[in-house]
Amino acid sequence: MARRRLRDQLTTPSVARAMTSPSAIVLAGVGVAVGVAASLPIVAVVGLGAAGWAGRVALAVGRGPRRERIDPFALGEPWRHWVREAVQAQSRFDQVVRGTRPGPFKDRLVEIGDRLAVGVDETWRVARHGQRLREARRRIDVNDVSRQLEAARRDADEAPADASSLARTTEALEAQLASAERMDGVIAETRDRLRLLDARLGEAVARSVELSIQVVDVGQLGGLGADVDDAVDELEALRLALDEASGPPEAGQP
Repeated sequence: MARRRLRDQLTTPSVARAMTSPSAIVLAGVGVAVGVAASLPIVAVVGLGAAGWAGRVALAVGRGPRRERIDPFALGEPWRHWVREAVQAQSRFDQVVRGTRPGPFKDRLVEIGDRLAVGVDETWRVARHGQRLREARRRIDVNDVSRQLEAARRDADEAPADASSLARTTEALEAQLASAERMDGVIAETRDRLRLLDARLGEAVARSVELSIQVVDVGQLGGLGADVDDAVDELEALRLALDEASGPPEAGQP
């Protein structure tokens, strides 16, 4: 997962509980008591109390969840290609951020980079879904099923006595063909949308490179940030739709 912004980390339930927890209050009290015992100025006493409280909250904030490892080579083509493109796009963006002088412009780039990282993660998840779908589809031999269906229909015409059994056989074979057709449609749509969204992420990175070498106001990054947000939102929506349709990939499985 992408790095979480500090603002997001501070609004989690665990942090909210930590802010009002007895341990935080006790630590604040200990800090105040130490300051009073040492006859420190009131400002220093308050500072020690705040430091104790902040230390407890910091433990709740922690480092955030670890980002899932992305391995393009665990996938076959074309899924591998798009994941590699997304990873490389993020690498180019990170280079832009590192080469930018500190200030509001760089701060905004960092925020956009966090969203871009989410997009790369979603690209990885969508690609894994695509591969799973393709592998499942390959287990349906459409040619063989079609031959069986043709034979069942022919037998139904020649042996009316077995019509009921052959009708159920025909329905089962037709259902297999229909399933294969639906899977072909989902695979094609997933492939086309992932290709488009991957290209949009790459376009956003190219624009970031262009803007970084110009003297621009941070406000000019608004369009770039919006475009990245839109692409990431669509990737998330695509992944959620695939999750709902086929279930999320098992842990450790491509």
